[in-house]
Amino acid sequence: MGTAVETKPLTRDPQIILNALRDRVPHLITDVGVDSLWEREVRLLLRDSVAVRSLAERILGQGVAYLVTAMENPGVDMGVGYTVDLGVHQIILDTPLYFAFCDEYNRGVYKHHAPLIERRRDGTVLRTAELLRRSGFAVDEELWSVDASDCSPCDNQVPDSH
Repeated sequence: MGTAVETKPLTRDPQIILNALRDRVPHLITDVGVDSLWEREVRLLLRDSVAVRSLAERILGQGVAYLVTAMENPGVDMGVGYTVDLGVHQIILDTPLYFAFCDEYNRGVYKHHAPLIERRRDGTVLRTAELLRRSGFAVDEELWSVDASDCSPCDNQVPDSH
């Protein structure tokens, strides 16, 4: 496993990060009549899995933060709980957007998502939240602590996976 990144100042906004990919996937916005990629993904979360807009925005923000941090720190053992995983999966399932994400944050290489079946209960979720904080993201303590003892880990035997 790799080592964690050094602390960066808290300046990274998941909404700005997501919307910055707009030029790579303009059809995802114009074809569905939304103003931004952020709005698109929030609406998809609301359609499929989250009942309250403010919660969907929080979950999406933490999902963006996780994916960026995972891509910028290959080999670092990370994992999310069920709640934040909803935001991670939202981006991965919108494959044109996920490919743009990989292009921007994973050196143009597709980052695999290879979850294990069994959840880990070893503190990975809270360690991951701390890594996001050190990477310059605000951590939504409530979302990370609600599933703190129930990590949805990925298989570290799959090259370049999270």
